[in-house]
Amino acid sequence: MSNAQPLNRQAVHEELELARADFHHLLRIATKSDLARPSDGTRWTNEQLLFHMLFGYMVVLTLLRLVRLFGRLPDGASRAWARLLNSGTRPFDVVNYLGSCAAATFYNHRRMGAKCDRVIAALHRRLDQEDTVSLARGMYYPVRWDPFFRDYMTLADLYRYPTRHFDFHRRQLTMGDHR
Repeated sequence: MSNAQPLNRQAVHEELELARADFHHLLRIATKSDLARPSDGTRWTNEQLLFHMLFGYMVVLTLLRLVRLFGRLPDGASRAWARLLNSGTRPFDVVNYLGSCAAATFYNHRRMGAKCDRVIAALHRRLDQEDTVSLARGMYYPVRWDPFFRDYMTLADLYRYPTRHFDFHRRQLTMGDHR
């Protein structure tokens, strides 16, 4: 993810809407047995993986606040934060796995669609409010936590992150006609 070129806001809005529509499609076609089936390449069921895909968008709302904070501090602050988080990758992996398992019992397939709509609407609103200076602000990330985190990411990069995360995990679903 590079911020060498200005962020194409319309492209990000379109990505968000395509993912939202796809997520609703997946929820619509999922049968009870589809949701309970193991996903491909994870320990999650399809329903748990669907929540994890949604969670990628949810976490960006928190990360936007962190970038606003760390983006105003010297680079060493977020670099140290990222190193600290990277050192805790093993516990993070456990929490990430178990958290999605537990959360999928509350945000199950019946509730995920509405949550997705609210989160993506919030991302649209926030993106529209960003100015050029804020989009260029960035911080260091724990790259061991997620393959789509880069060592340093700007706010503009962060708005692109959740759909890349979504698309990656979408290929791991083992349900319906999505393949």
